[in-house]
Amino acid sequence: MPPAPPPRVSVIVPAYNAMPELTRAITSAMDQTLGLDQIEIIAVNDGSTDGTGAELERLAHGCPALRVVHQENSGCAGRPRNTGLDLARGDFAFFLDSDDYLGPDALRRMVAMADENGTDVVLGKIASVGGRAVPRAVFSHNQPRTDVFSSAAYLTLGPWKLFRRSLIERLGLRFPPYRNCEDKPFTVAAYLNASGISVVADYDCYYVHYREDRSNLTLVAGDLVHRMDGIGLCFETVARYLEPGPRRDRLMRRHVEWELCGPLRGLLWRESEEDARERFYPRFRHWARTWATDAICRQIDAPDRLLVHLLRADRFEDVMTVARNAKEDARRGHVVDKGRVYWAHPFFRDPAAAVPDECFDVTDRLPVRHRLEGARWREDGVLELTGHAYIEHVAALRPGTELVLRRYQSDRPEVRLPTTPRPAPGLPEDGRYEMAGFTAEIDPATADGGAPLERGLWNIYLDVRAQGVSRTVRFGNDREGGEATHPRPRRVVTGPEGRATVVTPYFTPYGNLSLDVGQVAHHLDAPCQVTGAAWRPGRRGVLVVSGRLTRDAAGGEGAGLRLRAESGAGAVREARARYVAPASDTPSDTPSDTPCDGDTPDFTVRLPVRRLSKGLWTLTLTMDGEEETMDGEEGDGGGDLDARATVVPRFGSLTGTRWLRFGRPYYAKPLAWGPAPALAFEVAPVKVATAVRRRLRRLRPSRPRFRSGLRLGFRLGSRRGRGGRGASPARDRGRVPAG
Repeated sequence: MPPAPPPRVSVIVPAYNAMPELTRAITSAMDQTLGLDQIEIIAVNDGSTDGTGAELERLAHGCPALRVVHQENSGCAGRPRNTGLDLARGDFAFFLDSDDYLGPDALRRMVAMADENGTDVVLGKIASVGGRAVPRAVFSHNQPRTDVFSSAAYLTLGPWKLFRRSLIERLGLRFPPYRNCEDKPFTVAAYLNASGISVVADYDCYYVHYREDRSNLTLVAGDLVHRMDGIGLCFETVARYLEPGPRRDRLMRRHVEWELCGPLRGLLWRESEEDARERFYPRFRHWARTWATDAICRQIDAPDRLLVHLLRADRFEDVMTVARNAKEDARRGHVVDKGRVYWAHPFFRDPAAAVPDECFDVTDRLPVRHRLEGARWREDGVLELTGHAYIEHVAALRPGTELVLRRYQSDRPEVRLPTTPRPAPGLPEDGRYEMAGFTAEIDPATADGGAPLERGLWNIYLDVRAQGVSRTVRFGNDREGGEATHPRPRRVVTGPEGRATVVTPYFTPYGNLSLDVGQVAHHLDAPCQVTGAAWRPGRRGVLVVSGRLTRDAAGGEGAGLRLRAESGAGAVREARARYVAPASDTPSDTPSDTPCDGDTPDFTVRLPVRRLSKGLWTLTLTMDGEEETMDGEEGDGGGDLDARATVVPRFGSLTGTRWLRFGRPYYAKPLAWGPAPALAFEVAPVKVATAVRRRLRRLRPSRPRFRSGLRLGFRLGSRRGRGGRGASPARDRGRVPAG
């Protein structure tokens, strides 16, 4: 009889005195929509004394997919996880802590994401139960394929992820036997060697919470003695897989802030004088001298910068003083001097302390608070902006804020326009920012030193100034709603010939204010607004563009909306839109070829990118319609408007995809094309020989490495080989960039 096929997922559950939360954790794995025929659950009872073992046996009695292993207590979560890994047979491994639980559809969604995109690690959205802190930035949107340099994935290093088991076994990954920080080196190694990382952000996959008796290892083993080995291994793991430079510094910064400065500030001074000086301080000093480069020190906050400086200088007593008084000193004010702002720490400019000013410089980290309160066209064709802006902790005594216009994708000089100060009542700090209000005028006909603004997209910035301090920021993402800040496009007369140019104020996908001069990306008669572009689930190489018709387009024929793909060689492919009425208009969501009744119906267009020939393809949405003038105006030199069309914008979450064509792999890589952030695709066959060579490098045998008699859980290749010290896996893999 042939052996049963391996399951898709091995769910590994380490359990020690886990009642009563254990039952919920195990049943959440049993109830997965992926199906028990696709799952094996390996629960490892790590010497429990509270009935955990008996409860696991009870649950296993009615569930053949649950395998229970009993072992002597190891005192950490790593060893029972390793036991589960040694027994696992699934294509993927998922580590479920016994006090947490899964959403019912979690594993199905994560497996589908990994299968669709060929990724080795999948992060499912983490939800908090009872107030436990969870990462949020990485889960802002779904990310089919990314890496630690293109996303916020590195902010979460817990093991609650879906790992491709072939990756784990190829690297020989196992958890070191530490009570705290044992999971971070494991996840770091997986991240840096994965062929790709996926993020499922539209579903709560994993629920974390503290036990009712607060007996989580995170809490009971939180002191320094349980952290130090894991912290050191974090630094060593990053150094093992990345060469010195900006990429390594980007990841090391996280460990300098969280694993070095955080515990030092919060825990070192609580230890005895002898342990702090002899046992822990030398290791903190070594990490600061070895891993906290000058580039990292320039990026971290002033309190961390001060600690690193004192560690490097081997000033134990001062380190203890700074750590012991950290909370009190964090509330100290700021000193403004010669255009720079400094943290008013007791060591600042204290001759006895002899600490450089740059350790206290916070100028580039002070928040800039700004708001757009109004944007309107005056009768003379000038766009008038009103709002307020101030640098936090810097009183706006003599503000000199300027408006800055920068042409998109151009190296031409920026345009600077003055602002007029005005009162801004109601701001915090007892009138400290009372004169932070401003009014600015943009005259497209004369803004560029008396000349008209060139045709193009112009991003609007604020150079906020007060007391000689200057900070430049994008403007408009915090604004009043409604018509107050959404002026309509307008024709303005520019140049000595009196030619009319259309100027369109608009907000970027990030919410910032910009100007489109000359209808570069915003036609006055655009037929629709594009709201999304994504790959169709389950269908490789099929792009789905979604959006909503404009009001005037919805009131017309509307059936002619098409997605047009055009190659550089002149080939054209088109796909027609399908319409669905908004949910508020009708309960039916059946698509049709003509617009539904009601205002501004939604539409989707499916474009089989996999059918496009090799080359660069640009995308446009077009609709047949009559030419017309804006607002019924007479021709004023600008002429009638062109045909109805709009570009498809480049959405940052859209990544590349691959498919097979007649047995040969092809890929489509999204690009930002032209002066507007328009979506384009590079379609080309994968170079098979190159891909095979990279695959062979990843499969090259490796040897184990030991330190202090403990296996660290990593198999390292040679120093020149894949995965060896100094290798750069993200560079060598040759995968499609994530945008």
